[in-house]
Amino acid sequence: METTEMAAAAAAALCCALALYLYHALWLAPGRVRAALRAQGVAGPRPSFPYGNRADMRRATAAHRGGGGGVVHDYRQALFPHYERWRKEYGPIFTYSIGSMVFLHASRSDVVRDLCLSVSSLDLGKSSYMKVTHRPLFGDGILKSSGEAWAHQRRLIAPEFFPDKVKGMVDLMVGSATALVASWGDRTGGGGVELKIDDDIRAYSADVISRTCFGSSYVKGKRIFAAIRELQKAVSKPNLLAEMTGLSFLPTRTNREAWRLNRVVRDLVLDVVREGGDDDRNLLNAMLRSASSSGGCSGDRVAVEEFVVDNCKNIYFAGYETTAVTAAWCMMLLALHPEWQDLVRDEVRQACGGGDFASLHKMKKLTMVIQETLRLYPAGAVVSRQALRDVTLGGVRVPAGVNIYVPVSTMHLDPELWGADAREFDPGRFADDHQRQRQPHAYLPFGAGARTCLGQAFAMAELKVLLALVLSRFRLALSPAYVHSPALRLIVEPEHGVRLLLTNVEPRGAS
Repeated sequence: METTEMAAAAAAALCCALALYLYHALWLAPGRVRAALRAQGVAGPRPSFPYGNRADMRRATAAHRGGGGGVVHDYRQALFPHYERWRKEYGPIFTYSIGSMVFLHASRSDVVRDLCLSVSSLDLGKSSYMKVTHRPLFGDGILKSSGEAWAHQRRLIAPEFFPDKVKGMVDLMVGSATALVASWGDRTGGGGVELKIDDDIRAYSADVISRTCFGSSYVKGKRIFAAIRELQKAVSKPNLLAEMTGLSFLPTRTNREAWRLNRVVRDLVLDVVREGGDDDRNLLNAMLRSASSSGGCSGDRVAVEEFVVDNCKNIYFAGYETTAVTAAWCMMLLALHPEWQDLVRDEVRQACGGGDFASLHKMKKLTMVIQETLRLYPAGAVVSRQALRDVTLGGVRVPAGVNIYVPVSTMHLDPELWGADAREFDPGRFADDHQRQRQPHAYLPFGAGARTCLGQAFAMAELKVLLALVLSRFRLALSPAYVHSPALRLIVEPEHGVRLLLTNVEPRGAS
């Protein structure tokens, strides 16, 4: 009897201790952080225990579901209605909470400027929010790591994306794009055809990144990326318990599926690693050599394998999915603006009339179109950082642990930064004379500061090759069946895909 009473008392004490811990972790500790921000004039919506402002966010999103209708480039009210409401109420800087996590939402240019100029990897790292739920997709790769771990990976990977290396990959891109354009040409039958282009563009991007990353094993690379896309869908599903508590070991259906796909991807990548090969253009082999010879991984086979597997998944997300989605948005915008199609088509014929794609850098109008697409439809909805220690941004002292969210679409659509027509498609705003008038740090499609995307030169080359070949062969128009509905699935993509009408362009000189 006495033993039973002691056990019951111990259980009660344990429950009390757990309750106190949760109350401290989910309410008292973040409350002190919020108080420090409020003392500086940074207000925000009142949180509730234990979810913070999560319920408010869900209600606002549910109230704005649906859409369709005409093409409106400003999708903020549809995807982020809670941020829009709070911005109107509290201004360009406000704070909110999800569980124990405190966020600083900042769209003021001086805060963004200081974030961009912060060069120390010890001050700002990648936001830890949802790191647990996204771990199967990103692991400890360069996109999610922070501090010295991130700096070490960047030193190993950055040289593989230098401009001279990218130039050596252009022929592979041309081969993949030529195959895609030929398949579309077969479907037009010499006339025209209506296509949903998304899967074809993903296939092109998968082919490019598979050939550059896996060399002769690119077919297996495509299988890897197909599995990673399924993994992306799995980790995109809401998982409130894991987000709030960091507990990701519960065998829920979503977790089991993510774990299974993660094992599939890991086994496929390691199979390619074991196949070896000496192809200098094989990015996987280059990463493997760098990791094996570095001080951080030397002699540790498991560490090398984890580095390679995690960063293959990171390269997929950063270099495959985002590029494919950007290409789809770009073709949608060109279909709406045939005058820009004609300008770019003439430029492509002058620069690459003989099939020489070494002149990609000369295609200024095509570059402007891509830049404007990335302004209106940046793949990343936010630039996220976490204060690894107390930092000051725009005069605001940000306590360590706070997650800083910069809404990219808000910066890109700010009429004070971009003019009264900020919500309209106008590639001319990226002409040299206009760019000089733009406020620095207002353009963030590839991130900001020290963590700017390593693969932006690769992505731009891949987009230029595809668009140049498509426009030289086809005239694009928007299908009447197209439904404009941007959706957030880790990145902002067309929910129902992009449907286009393609007609063959008469060869130059034809009567």
